[in-house]
Amino acid sequence: MHTIIACIDGSASTEAISLAGAWASQRLEQPLTLLHALEKPATPPAADLSGAIGLGSREHLLEELTALDERRERLALEHGKHLLQAAEATARAAGAAEVTQRQRHDDLVGSLAELEEETRLVILGRQGEDHAAEQHAIGSHLESVVRRIQRPILVTLRAFRPPRSFMIAFDGSDTAQKALSRVAGSPLLAGLPCHLVSVGPLSEEQQRQVSEATATLSGAGFSVTTATLEGEVQTALNRYHREQQVDLMVMGAWGHSRIRQFFVGSNTTRMLSQAEMTLLLLR
Repeated sequence: MHTIIACIDGSASTEAISLAGAWASQRLEQPLTLLHALEKPATPPAADLSGAIGLGSREHLLEELTALDERRERLALEHGKHLLQAAEATARAAGAAEVTQRQRHDDLVGSLAELEEETRLVILGRQGEDHAAEQHAIGSHLESVVRRIQRPILVTLRAFRPPRSFMIAFDGSDTAQKALSRVAGSPLLAGLPCHLVSVGPLSEEQQRQVSEATATLSGAGFSVTTATLEGEVQTALNRYHREQQVDLMVMGAWGHSRIRQFFVGSNTTRMLSQAEMTLLLLR
């Protein structure tokens, strides 16, 4: 059975991630897994310092450093357990019925890669624990996860509420068409008003693609509003979000237009850091 994996690290986004996990678990009728990755510390382990410390009277320093490493690992493990327990309580209170906890001694990207076959959806916070004080910063692993993991990724801000509507950033590319088909065939957003948004000007072919996309979504039971925006992509999408009070944006991450250019390379970082709503990234 597939599972939804919500990545917990103790950052300010932890509650939002837990709530998003509960929401997705109910919409998809899939179990929720809360994942905490115990990464290796940035400081070198005591054994790596033995050559620098030397022998003789300094051996007790090596022993103390070794004991400190062991204590650090125990504390990190215990801290992670408390984080997972609190996250599970939040998720269950929000309606998640089947919740499990997992701790892994690996970095987050490696952990998600090993679990990818059993994953239906990954949920991450935009700010990790190391960037809690920076409103528009992105976590150190987020962009790596987006590029490495092929499963859908839901990126939350510091607060989450169940979406009441969503928008699809549509450019007519094969990737965007596939993303739209996945939305149409998934229960995750079923029944929510959909805004199909492009950033113009559009060619006749692109206008035809928008019409076909609208028909696909309408045929799947969605109420669809179409809009063609002008200006710089990120600014235009955020402005539309504010004007229409849209809660979530869906995007196929790799297309062939101005929207595609917006999502590749350094622009990916800009999109992740400056988006004003929950993001659902589809590959």
